[in-house]
Amino acid sequence: MALRSFISYLSLEKKYSSHTVTAYQKDIEAFQLFCTDEHDLHSVEDVEYNLIRHWIVSLVDSNISNRSINRKIASLKAYYKFLQRIERIDFNPLAKHKALKTSKKSEVPFSEEEMRNVLSQIEYPDDFEGARDKLMVELLYTTGIRRAELINLKMVDVDLSGRLIKVLGKRNKERMIPLLPTTVQAFMSYFEKRILLGTTVDDAYVFLLKSGYKTYETLVYRLINFYFSEVSSKVKKSPHILRHTFATHLLNKGADMNSVRELLGHSSLASTQVYTNNSVAKLKEVHASHHPRSKK
Repeated sequence: MALRSFISYLSLEKKYSSHTVTAYQKDIEAFQLFCTDEHDLHSVEDVEYNLIRHWIVSLVDSNISNRSINRKIASLKAYYKFLQRIERIDFNPLAKHKALKTSKKSEVPFSEEEMRNVLSQIEYPDDFEGARDKLMVELLYTTGIRRAELINLKMVDVDLSGRLIKVLGKRNKERMIPLLPTTVQAFMSYFEKRILLGTTVDDAYVFLLKSGYKTYETLVYRLINFYFSEVSSKVKKSPHILRHTFATHLLNKGADMNSVRELLGHSSLASTQVYTNNSVAKLKEVHASHHPRSKK
C-alpha cells in the first residue's frame, strides 16, 4: 500500500519524529475517509483539485482554523509528491495550491526580570521534585532546547566537567550545547536527590518521575506553566516560550544570528529569524533612549 510506504519513507529516510509521522498519517487518512464517504472514491490517487477544494471548504465549515487546515493540506501535498516520486501518479493536484491566509502568532518572551524571579525568588520544594523542576527551568532557559529534547536527554549525554550536553534534535541531528555554571550547579543539586531514588526503570534518562519512569511532555508543560504563573501575567507560559526567551535574550545582548541558529538546532537561518522581532524592538528602545537626537 502506498500510504504504508510513505509512512516508512517519513520515518526512515526523512527521519521525522513518531509524533510528526502520526500527524501526517491521520491527515491523509482523514482525506481518504472524506473521499470515500462523500464521493464513493476509494483511492486518493485518482482525485483532482476540485475535490480537494471541496474538502477544504468542509474543513472551514467545521470551524477548523486556517493554520490547522494548511497543516493538513501540507501533509497531503507531501504524500502526492511521494506518489509522483514512486511513479504512482503523473501530476500533483496540489502543485499550484496556495495556503490559506493566517494571522501571525505573537509569542512574547519572558523578560529578564521574570527569569530572575522564577529562578531566584521562587522557593522550590527541598526534595527530588523541587530540584528536578528547577533544573528543567534553568536548562530550558540557558540552552534553548526543545521540550522533547529535554525529556529524551540521557545521562550519558551530560558532561558536567566539560560543561556540555549532547542533544538529539529533529531528524536525529546531534548538537553540543555549552552549560553555564548555574546550570551545572542545578544539575549537581538534582543528581544528589536523584541518587536517593535508587535503581529505576528509566535510569538512562536524566529527568524522571518519583516512580522511576522518565517524565513526559504534558507534565513539563504543566510545571513550566505553574512556576511562571507565580511571576508572570503573560497569557502563554510554555516550554516553547522559554526557547523563544533564550533566543531573544541572546540576540538582545549582541549574539550573532548564526551562533543562535546553531544553539537552537535550526537547519536554516530563516527559522531563527522569527526570534528577531523582539530583538529589534529592544534595539529601537535603546536607540530612542540613548541617541542625542531622540530628545529633539
